[in-house]
Amino acid sequence: MEYRASHRYAHMSPHKARASANLIRGLGVNQALLLLNGHRTRGAAIFIKVLKSAIANAGQNDAVNVDDLIVSDARVDGGPLVHGRPTFRPGPMGRAMTIRRRTSHFRIGVSEKTAAEVKQ
Repeated sequence: MEYRASHRYAHMSPHKARASANLIRGLGVNQALLLLNGHRTRGAAIFIKVLKSAIANAGQNDAVNVDDLIVSDARVDGGPLVHGRPTFRPGPMGRAMTIRRRTSHFRIGVSEKTAAEVKQ
């Protein structure tokens, strides 16, 4: 069974956060936490919180050993642009271009590992 956790509308670009998602996909949860703690990016800090939440969600089931979980799904999807008071920067030919403030949706799924799923 897969246990999930998510963080939505994080104020960071999805392109920057996907590097952290690619690092931990397929790893054991303990190994993924160690790897993320050494990875000093904003995306890694958010993924640590989401991964701990997914582990806690799995821990609600007494039949699951949380040490035997793997990160089966880790992804970052783009969210809506942040609105509010727009800010501008100079564009070509004297035009003004709006600054697009991007948001991200972080999603993690953990599941019980089998021998074939463990990444070396």
